[in-house]
Amino acid sequence: MTTAPIVVDRPSPSGGRRVTVHRHGRDEFLGTAYSDHDLVVFLEGAGIAEPEAVLDDPQWVEWCGGPAHEFSAA
Repeated sequence: MTTAPIVVDRPSPSGGRRVTVHRHGRDEFLGTAYSDHDLVVFLEGAGIAEPEAVLDDPQWVEWCGGPAHEFSAA
C-alpha cells in the first residue's frame, strides 16, 4: 500500500475535516469530523477495529493540510 487507507482532509473554512476511507477499490466519504470523537465514530461505523489506536499511525491515517487532531476553521 502506498498511501494510508483513511484520509482526513485539511480543516475547512467553516471548521471540521472531511474524512474518507479507501476500500473495495474506491474512496468512500464517511462524513465531516469536528473532533477526534467524531472521527472515531466514523471509523467504527466503517468497521475499523480499535479506531483510537490507528489515529496516529501514518500507515492507517493521513492527516492532510494541517496538524493532526486539529479541527478548527482554516
